[in-house]
Amino acid sequence: QTKPSTELFTSHFRTHSQAAMKACALAALFASLASLASAGLLRVPVARLSARDLRTEGLQMFLGAVPRLGVAPQRGARVQQGVLLKNEANIGYYGTIRLGTPGQDVSVIFDTGSSDLWVSNRETSNCSTFYEASASSTHHALVNESFALSYGSGNVSGVSCQDSLSIGELTLPSFTFGEVSNTSGIEGWDSSPFDGILGLGFPALSHSPGLTLLQALVDSGELDRPVFGFYLANNTPGELVFGGVDPAHIASEFTWVNVTSAAWWTVRLDSVKLGDVQTLTATKDAIVDIGTSLLAGPKREVQAIAAMLGAEKNQGLYTVSCEAKVPNLAFSLGGRDFDLSKEDLVVGRVSDICVLGLESIDIGMPMWILGDVFTRKYYVQFDWVQRRLGFALATAGPSATNLV
Repeated sequence: QTKPSTELFTSHFRTHSQAAMKACALAALFASLASLASAGLLRVPVARLSARDLRTEGLQMFLGAVPRLGVAPQRGARVQQGVLLKNEANIGYYGTIRLGTPGQDVSVIFDTGSSDLWVSNRETSNCSTFYEASASSTHHALVNESFALSYGSGNVSGVSCQDSLSIGELTLPSFTFGEVSNTSGIEGWDSSPFDGILGLGFPALSHSPGLTLLQALVDSGELDRPVFGFYLANNTPGELVFGGVDPAHIASEFTWVNVTSAAWWTVRLDSVKLGDVQTLTATKDAIVDIGTSLLAGPKREVQAIAAMLGAEKNQGLYTVSCEAKVPNLAFSLGGRDFDLSKEDLVVGRVSDICVLGLESIDIGMPMWILGDVFTRKYYVQFDWVQRRLGFALATAGPSATNLV
């Protein structure tokens, strides 16, 4: 089977600030796994990574569906961002899993745009946590099974192995993953406060010889339902739930849309609307991607939207005056409009200039990527067996009316 191509998707967030350049990585993960709230329902706290959590000018993010589609951001030569983004400019969500016996805590980014688990070993890790195979009595090396992923500037490589994987109180006794000893292909990885990536996509994207996490969890029979749900908070830790959803973070009924391509979580896009002044219908597909920071779309459509917003390009990112009135941007999915207000679209601010979480991408086919700008406002339920996505308005707590 031919695997989808992979290219490096560089980060949108870099800063000239001396304070940001000297900022230290998180001393320890502030997201730890909670125990099972009920049988078959697993809750995983998800911490957010902001630009100031990095020791360098900014980690060049490569996650999500974008690199595997062979997408190149529409920015020309590599540039540095000319504005300092505040802490609310989230560029990644991560949490803790446990590998081996006795268990070793490692932090991983959760990524619905990939399907493999890989973690750094002692040779590549710059943090206090990493996976050490020799310290695990249940580690099993797979003979002649190398592990490699290609990115635009180099490779991530190591070996495939098997060991126990625990997420909360749920344990998969022999899970196959990549033990990575070379991360030279990921610029900025050595400054990141996490140790690996945990993919939540379909088997078509997998480079490992074993089952994907979702396959293994479903086969284990331990989950109430073969689904998982994401709540990505803006200023507090979020939550990933396996086996169901968390009603406390859901404020509307779900709208269900079938997955059209069981590789990425791709759905039919009815239209893109900007207030009542512009409707775009040329692009028919959207990938919902935890792991991509912004909204990314075809160059012509993004430029048209930016023009109507009165946005200007500022070294790769679109900006508007914070005082400007901006109409809602809506993505129509399953016959319903999912609106994003100006407050939802703004990912950073400096003085009276607001940075929008919107970018154009160069791809062989028209495609929108609905990244974290979208999924911070809407709770997404990923149905593995029925191959569908459910969208509902997210809420920070149980004060809102919950209709699940």
